[in-house]
Amino acid sequence: MDVIERIKDQIENNPVVLYMKGTPDFPQCGFSGQSVQVLQACRAKFVYINIFEDPELREALKEYSHWPTYPQLYIGGELVGGCDIMIDLYNRGDLEKMLSEVNGVVS
Repeated sequence: MDVIERIKDQIENNPVVLYMKGTPDFPQCGFSGQSVQVLQACRAKFVYINIFEDPELREALKEYSHWPTYPQLYIGGELVGGCDIMIDLYNRGDLEKMLSEVNGVVS
């Protein structure tokens, strides 16, 4: 499976995917850390991909998404955006709605 197929598989088979620097327990940049905090505040069920563990994926995802920075959040197979967009959606109350539509919230 090539790297683009792996990305598609990850996004299509998981309702909520966060591509981030590091892990939720040990984020390697402030934006990734804030993104995890926002998802946790929404009680989101999500999988994460540490882009530092896969340099090929890190570069290919920028082309796939047409989004040059990390973190990148996908909900229901669609790119939502990065940290600033996540925070804005959270503050408006929209992020939790988007997560619940794909069964991405822990009851």
